[in-house]
Amino acid sequence: MRAVTLARSLFTGPGGTIRVVGAVMLACTISSQHPNPAFNRLQRKDTFSLLPNWRFFAPTPAMHDHHLLYRTLDRSGETSPWRDIDVIAGRKLSQVVWFAARRQEKAVFDVCGEILRSLDKGFGFVAQIPSYRILVGHIRNRLMVDGAGDVQGFQVTLVRAAGYDRSEEPAVLFVSPYVPMEQESMSD
Repeated sequence: MRAVTLARSLFTGPGGTIRVVGAVMLACTISSQHPNPAFNRLQRKDTFSLLPNWRFFAPTPAMHDHHLLYRTLDRSGETSPWRDIDVIAGRKLSQVVWFAARRQEKAVFDVCGEILRSLDKGFGFVAQIPSYRILVGHIRNRLMVDGAGDVQGFQVTLVRAAGYDRSEEPAVLFVSPYVPMEQESMSD
C-alpha cells in the first residue's frame, strides 16, 4: 500500500505536473536517440526542436580507419621502410569522463578527409591546402626532433583499413612525391 501511495504522490500534489512533463520529455528524448529511422517520428513532429538530438553513436559511423605512413630518403639514396604515424593511444577507464587525447585522432581523420576530398583537383592543389601542409610540417618536425640528420626528404601515404576487420585488405588512397627536408618559403 505504501508503494502505491508513493507512486501516486510522484504524479500528484505540488510539482506533479512538472514531474510528469519531465518524465515524458525524458522518455521522448531517449526514444528519439535510437538509430533506427522508425524512431524519428517524434523528431519530425517536433517543430520547435524541443527534443535534443544526442545520438549515442555517430549518425553515419566511420567504417574504415585512415592510417598515415611515411618513409624517408637519406643522402646516400636509401629509402627507409614505411612507418606509421601512430596517434591512437590505448583506452583508459578515465577516458569515459575526459578524453582530450581523442582530439589527435579526430585531427588525423579531418586531415585525411580534406586531402581525400581534394585529390580530384590534382596534387598541385593538394600541396597547397592547409591539411597537407600541416601534415608535412608535422612529419618534418618529428624527423628533426628524432635527429634524422642524414634524411634528405620523405614521402607520405594515406591508407584506408577496415580497423579490426582483417578480411578486408588495406587500400592505398594517396602517395605524395618526395618532400625535401628543407622547408620551402611560402610564396604569395
